[in-house]
Amino acid sequence: MPIELVFTVAVQGILTGLVYGLMALGLSVIFGVVRVVNFAHGEMMTIASYAAIVAFGAWNIDPLVAMVPIAVILFAVGYMLQAVLINPFINRPEHSQFILLAAVAIIMVNGLLMIFGPDARNVLVDYALDSIEIGPLLVDKVRVITAALALLIAAGLFAFFKLTRTGRAIRACADNYLGALVVGLNVKKLYALTFGIGSACVGAAGAMMTLLIDTTPNLGPAFTLQAFVIVIIGGLGSMPGALLGGVLIGLSEAMSGLFFAPSAKTMFGVGILILVLLFRPQGLLGRKI
Repeated sequence: MPIELVFTVAVQGILTGLVYGLMALGLSVIFGVVRVVNFAHGEMMTIASYAAIVAFGAWNIDPLVAMVPIAVILFAVGYMLQAVLINPFINRPEHSQFILLAAVAIIMVNGLLMIFGPDARNVLVDYALDSIEIGPLLVDKVRVITAALALLIAAGLFAFFKLTRTGRAIRACADNYLGALVVGLNVKKLYALTFGIGSACVGAAGAMMTLLIDTTPNLGPAFTLQAFVIVIIGGLGSMPGALLGGVLIGLSEAMSGLFFAPSAKTMFGVGILILVLLFRPQGLLGRKI
């Protein structure tokens, strides 16, 4: 097998993995701060993908342009979901939170099936078949653009949490819930803001994903599972870990498709997860508890 082909496929997988990482970044942010696992995460991403498809079909808006309003809308949805529905369950047992968010996920999937049906849909933009030459490698232009945008969004998110007053307040809530209450922080509002930020990340990733794969309502549970695998590999609550986990999963999918079969990609992703759980249970960039 030509070495150029192997490197090309590996680069393609890494670029796709950065979009996966952005998707998982939203889940990691929510869990790291709110300590609630969003079992409707993949379903929210699928909703964002369908929103991009509708925008392209109705008004010919490029998904990368529609990504901005879609992320804003998903932010509002996530904010309201946390403020109205999830906040009353914050101090309840984990199984109650699971049942609540699993119910939300089921409603979302079936709503999409009722509206759009089970058939796969996609978006075909003018530059979909363009490639960028990097030395001996030919890389899809779409994957380069989406990966660059995913990195830009992740960098902006890192800067927000590190440099802004609101970001530091959110980190304080994550580090010490009781201490945040004592110093007068509005924890419920900050939790809702965090859930909105995580939802905006998955909204942006969902819009990008329409350029990479076909969309069906049943992708929601698959995306949720994939996001879980990625954040566990990277480390629960670790933002850099989410990106690293996404890259590893994207690379493993690409390599398994090249050397074995596309259907083997899930097996290799789960294999990485098992190895991480065996040798570093806290995740590659996670902290020991």
